[in-house]
Amino acid sequence: MSLFLNQPPGPRAGIVIQRLKAIAQLGEDAEALFASLSDVQSLPAGAELVTERDTMERPRYLLSGWAAKVRWLPDGRRQIFNFLLPGEGLGVCMRPNPLALSTVVALTPLQYIDAGPVQRALLSDDDRWNDLREAVHVASSLGEAYLLSQIMRLGRQTAYERLCHLLLELRDRLTLVGMASETHFAMPMTQETLADATGLSIVHVNRILQQLRRERLLELQAGKAHLRDPGALAAIADYKAPQPSEERHRFRH
Repeated sequence: MSLFLNQPPGPRAGIVIQRLKAIAQLGEDAEALFASLSDVQSLPAGAELVTERDTMERPRYLLSGWAAKVRWLPDGRRQIFNFLLPGEGLGVCMRPNPLALSTVVALTPLQYIDAGPVQRALLSDDDRWNDLREAVHVASSLGEAYLLSQIMRLGRQTAYERLCHLLLELRDRLTLVGMASETHFAMPMTQETLADATGLSIVHVNRILQQLRRERLLELQAGKAHLRDPGALAAIADYKAPQPSEERHRFRH
């Protein structure tokens, strides 16, 4: 049964509108376009949204749940490159039918909405969608910033720094859609998932989480994260969130 059946009337893509308006200007036409989206579908945890090297013929936006962009090695080891969180897009870009550079797997049960009308507007010559193109460009730039942060975490940070940095990034991304406060957010991830995202063993992740708990910096319980001292975590990880420029929609650290 759809999670939307018992909700009050309103745009099903409301969380997408909220995220884009948090990072860029979005005009009335573009907002109306998102409000018109109605093709909502569901996937269970473990299902694939797209497979690496496939053409992404169906752009979509995630409405609820978490997914991950992953690759597997022949022996079953998995690397998570990035997460896909509510309000974020998949295959929505300025070129038609892009190739999937990684497999995208549902980490939890999730719902997504078809973004075909948005993609067609992006690829049209209609000037009405200039603000939409700019918003999608900003969202794409944010995605690139998150990927660069992941490279930095895996390449240079200690295990302790990696987990602190990742937790703060997830909080900030969820804050854009009203799903996090400065100190609390839902984090439906296992220690195995955290290990695959940080390039660590499950044992090492468990050890770091216990250390953060002993130092009264973090509490993880029942799929919820409590950042007890966000300032200290940011200092440990040298964390600075990428921010859209008010003038040129570029990003600074």
